[in-house]
Amino acid sequence: MLTRLLFKAGSSPSQPPLDLQLSPVTVFVGQNNSGKSRALVEIENWIRQAKPADGLIVSKIEFAPRTAESIERELAEIKIEPAGSEIVNPNHILVSRLNPQNNSSIRTQIYKEGLLTEALNPNGDVRHYYSTFLSLFTLRLDGKSRLGLTDPQPAGDLQNTPQNHLAHLFVDNIARAELRRVVFEAFGKYIVIDPTDIGKLRLRLSSRPPIDEREEKGWDSQSQAFHGSATLISDASDGVKAFVGMLTTIIAGEPKVTLIDEPEAFLHPSLCARLGKEITSALKESDRRLFVATHSASFLMGCVQGGAPINIVRLTYDYATATARLMAKDKLTPLMRNPLLRSIGVLNALFYNAVVVTEADADRAFYQEVNERLLSANDPRGLDSCLFLNAQNKQTVWDIVKPLRELGIPAVGVVDIDVLKEGGAVWQKPLDGAFTPQLSHAALHSERGALLKAFLTTGKDMKRDGGVAVLNASDREACLNLFSTLADYGVFVVPTGEVESWLPAMSIIDPAS
Repeated sequence: MLTRLLFKAGSSPSQPPLDLQLSPVTVFVGQNNSGKSRALVEIENWIRQAKPADGLIVSKIEFAPRTAESIERELAEIKIEPAGSEIVNPNHILVSRLNPQNNSSIRTQIYKEGLLTEALNPNGDVRHYYSTFLSLFTLRLDGKSRLGLTDPQPAGDLQNTPQNHLAHLFVDNIARAELRRVVFEAFGKYIVIDPTDIGKLRLRLSSRPPIDEREEKGWDSQSQAFHGSATLISDASDGVKAFVGMLTTIIAGEPKVTLIDEPEAFLHPSLCARLGKEITSALKESDRRLFVATHSASFLMGCVQGGAPINIVRLTYDYATATARLMAKDKLTPLMRNPLLRSIGVLNALFYNAVVVTEADADRAFYQEVNERLLSANDPRGLDSCLFLNAQNKQTVWDIVKPLRELGIPAVGVVDIDVLKEGGAVWQKPLDGAFTPQLSHAALHSERGALLKAFLTTGKDMKRDGGVAVLNASDREACLNLFSTLADYGVFVVPTGEVESWLPAMSIIDPAS
């Protein structure tokens, strides 16, 4: 199966392209227009096409060599006999696989000897037969198609290979039971397959499970009454249909490669998390591959909780430069486990260009509103795709900024001028959080102490009485120079004192005072 994914870009223009050793789950994150959806398209092209065109995001994909025995086993499972006067070419075999994307089956011929040769060396210049073979096991789900996945489907001849995923579920009791478990845990309803519209199979949501297999699969009066009391899934919400549709196709179709674009569409955040957990938990200790492009922190959390090995790749693009960065697990995990960081939605930072962290929620609202108005006025000072987050106080600002920077996400902190009041470990936090050079720390500590003495000498409150304006000219210049140095590293200190002091004419009063 797929083993290695080489990108066109790296973590920065000066770094080599990202070379990713694939695990069962790969999730692409990043802001809009960063290339997430494009990456899925290019991965699919590499799988389905004998000679894929040069991509914008993906440079190369490598496949694990296969043994002849493993290919023979899989061919035996999907081989079918010709129908009627159907002619099979010499040295070819006729195969069929479910195609959930259009509720039908794929039926094609494969040159067996060519397939075996290419499978032994799948990274050669041409994969004509192997690409045809891999396409049979590849499923791509996008926003346009997923709502139709729960539509009624023809039952077909259930004595032979099922022709669609509902027919497959109807005859596969284990797969149907697994889907029923997941749907019940999500909605408190039991998913059942209704065959009572002769020749068609329909999905319903029942308030109770069927008494036995016969009640669900039969056509007698008991089965008719059971299905008649259940709700057709076509009458359910788009979220329910999308959730059930994706799980149905993945469970029934058993694809080896699944690509999903924006699985969060139509889903409540809690359902996003459950979906991510369910579709990834099925991939534990598996050679199957799942590729997802998402904007949902909830879905990402669910994927991590699913327990399967996972790669999270952050893509960025600013209309000039593209980047591709693997999010380090040891840096990402604390963001997911820290209650403070979870409560403020810090994982959403993965989907933005930059992050501004403030001391409190009121500060966040103020600075975010200023930015929104700048953007509305097309003022170049406005920051596009910028997330504003709030900490609990000036000390915890850096508990957010530092791990985000370690993940390669541009992040800065904005604090009131009273950050100068405390030295020691408290003053050290912004220096460490902003990654100021270690050799400058002693000088910065000394400057802070001297400036604090200067403020105390004035007898005024540095935060409430005007900030640097209370100092004499020489001390004011020294203070502004320190703030300028800190700003170079992303530590922004309000020189006028606190957020309320930016607009004194408006007589803004801190409600906490």
